[in-house]
Amino acid sequence: MHPADTMTYISLSDSINRELPFYLAMEEYVARHVDVADAFFIWQVSPTVIFGRNQLIENEVNLDYCRSHNIATYRRKSGGGCVYADMGNLMLSYITKEENVNFTFNRYINMVALVLCRLGVEAKATGRNDILIEGKKVSGNAFYHIPGHSIVHGTLLYDTQAENMAGSITPSSEKLMSKGVESIRQHITLLKDHISLSIEELKHELKKQLCSSETTLDNDAVREIEKIEQGYLSDDFIYGHNPRYTLMRKGCIDGLGHMEVRLEMKNDIIKDINILGDYFLVGDLEEGLLHHLRNQPLQRENLESVLPEDLGNIILNLHRSDLVNILLNNVQPQQQA
Repeated sequence: MHPADTMTYISLSDSINRELPFYLAMEEYVARHVDVADAFFIWQVSPTVIFGRNQLIENEVNLDYCRSHNIATYRRKSGGGCVYADMGNLMLSYITKEENVNFTFNRYINMVALVLCRLGVEAKATGRNDILIEGKKVSGNAFYHIPGHSIVHGTLLYDTQAENMAGSITPSSEKLMSKGVESIRQHITLLKDHISLSIEELKHELKKQLCSSETTLDNDAVREIEKIEQGYLSDDFIYGHNPRYTLMRKGCIDGLGHMEVRLEMKNDIIKDINILGDYFLVGDLEEGLLHHLRNQPLQRENLESVLPEDLGNIILNLHRSDLVNILLNNVQPQQQA
C-alpha cells in the first residue's frame, strides 16, 4: 500500500515558530484526539538539543556550550540517543493506531527512505534507527508507545550547523573516535548535497508523497497542546530523578545500543537500580524489569532466576544473558552521589 493512501497531514492555522516541547505535545494530542489511522507532520526549531527518555543529561549534553550558544535542551519520551536540531533540519512526526511499535518503526523509516529514493537519493533504512546515504547518516529516529497508538519521530538533515552539533553533544568514545566538527562530518551527510530541492520544496514533496488528506488544528486544540507541553518543560522531567548509586556497570549490545546500569548496593544486595542509555523502551521498565532486581543479591544464579528469559518486550533486543553479563562484569566503582 502506498503511504499516501491512508496518511493524514496535521497542520496548524498559524506559522509561529515554537519551542520543541510544543511539537512533542502535539504528537500526544494528535494520538489522543485526532481520529485518523495514520498522521504525519513536519516541524522545525531554533537550535536545540533533545536527549532520550533514559539518558542522563550530563552524560550526553555539553551544557556550558549550550548555554553560551543559546541552544535549548529538552528531554523526549522516546528512547534512543541525543540529537541536535536547528532550522536546517526537518523534524518528522508519525502517529499511528498500529500498536506493534517495532513493525511501525520499520515501516515508517522505510517509507521516508522510499520518498528520498523517489527524489533521486540513494537512501537506505539501516541499523536500529537510521537512514543512510552512501554510508552516512541523514536521518535518526526514535519511537514510543502510548495506549492505542505508536509515536515515531526523527530528524532529516537538510543542512545544519556542524559546529553546534559537535559542541553541544558529548559523544562517547565508542560512538565517535575523535570529537569535533571533522568527526561529525565523517558520520553525517546533508540532503542539500544530494538534491536540488530547497528545504521548503523538500517539505512539500514529503507532504505530497506521504499524505493524501490534511487536518488543521484550531486554536482550542493549540491551547490543549500547550497544557500537555507544560509536562515537558518541568525540571523534574528534563533533568530526571537520579538516586544515589555506589556501582555503575556499562555495556554495548549489538542491535540494542549503549547501556549504563546504576546500582545502590548494601552488603551485596541491590537496594536500588536504574538503567540509562540510548536503548529503545517498548514496555514498562519499572514493572517489567527493575522491580525484579531490587533487594536481590548481585549473583549470577540469583539474577537468572528472578529475571524473565525474554526482556525484548521491555527493552528492544535485550536478552536476559546480556543484562546479567553487564551487571556482573565491567565493574566501575563510583563515588556515591
